[in-house]
Amino acid sequence: MSPQHGTRSSAHGGGRPRRQERHERTRPRPDRELPLVNREDLRADCSSCFGLCCVALPFARSADFARDKPAGRACGHLRDDFGCGIHARLREEGYRGCTVFDCFGAGQKVSQVTFGGTDWRRDPESASAMFAVFPVMRQLHELLAYTAEALELPAARPVHRELRRALARIEKLTRGDAASVAALDVNALRGEVNPLLLRAGELTRAARVPGRRKDHRGADLMGARLSGAALRGASLRGALLVGADLRGADLRDADLIGADLRGADLSGADLTGALFLTQAQLNAARGDAATTLPPSLDRPAHWAPEKSAGGVVDA
Repeated sequence: MSPQHGTRSSAHGGGRPRRQERHERTRPRPDRELPLVNREDLRADCSSCFGLCCVALPFARSADFARDKPAGRACGHLRDDFGCGIHARLREEGYRGCTVFDCFGAGQKVSQVTFGGTDWRRDPESASAMFAVFPVMRQLHELLAYTAEALELPAARPVHRELRRALARIEKLTRGDAASVAALDVNALRGEVNPLLLRAGELTRAARVPGRRKDHRGADLMGARLSGAALRGASLRGALLVGADLRGADLRDADLIGADLRGADLSGADLTGALFLTQAQLNAARGDAATTLPPSLDRPAHWAPEKSAGGVVDA
């Protein structure tokens, strides 16, 4: 809701308009209000989910998954309580892909909100609809997470109002019924939101790192030797960094939205202030105790506990 400055003084007489104007000047501006979503709700809570990622999504036998599994069939390791029977041994059992997946809280939203806490085992007729909604909801929650982060960037204030509108719209869509969520064109929605996120990142990088900044947006840097690279404030949006050597690289304030960091070596790298970096990206990469992370993200358990000699990590 936008304050209508200057309109009330003509509607009231005497000294009252000035008191009203003072009140309106202290009313929070739309771009300074609190976010419409709680960031904690965008973190996976497996205890409130019906194991949807273990059922709804397909697995293809590869280095990430020990065997094939079609969409809609429960993984053989899914327990009756929807927990994972090999959670503590996923990597050792050949399910590395499970350790890097992040639903951004979509699992509990579908389980507890869209379907009101009734699981697909108790209501088999709801199973196909639930499994169709989950991957769409996951994409919506990912967009919510990026948009909420952009709203916390002070330098992005010029686009905060549009971001808040986008956030409100996406959040409303996540609360639709199963049929409406499943029918959403998420790619079209991304096309509307991505320019706002791009602008938020550009404004923030320009404020934090004045001057010329490297642009590797969408670049193919697979296996690139970037050890010690000066990439502060760089755009690495959508860059292919699979297996890249980023040991000791300066990635402060870099925009990493959509960057593929699978197997990338981040040992000793500095990711302070990195923009739109997700836990899933870190989980897919390698690192060590010397890797500096944003405070909102956790150091993956499989990373080397100490800095390895020569920066080489045994993962």
